[in-house]
Amino acid sequence: MATAPSPDPPVDAWLTRSQVAERLQIPEKTLAQWASQKKGPPYRRFGRHTRYLLSQCIAWENSQFSGGDAA
Repeated sequence: MATAPSPDPPVDAWLTRSQVAERLQIPEKTLAQWASQKKGPPYRRFGRHTRYLLSQCIAWENSQFSGGDAA
């Protein structure tokens, strides 16, 4: 019996700036500004293309929690 493919990308998938912006629900322009200010999730450049490793985005997201209970 075949199983349905998982809708989530693998944890080490490379995401585009557009995909990360959608994930964080922020404009792509904000990610570009953060990159120029050395803020935001870590990224890599492949020629003209900016890519974010999903596992690093998740780690960055988890490091952003401050105050209150994360329950």
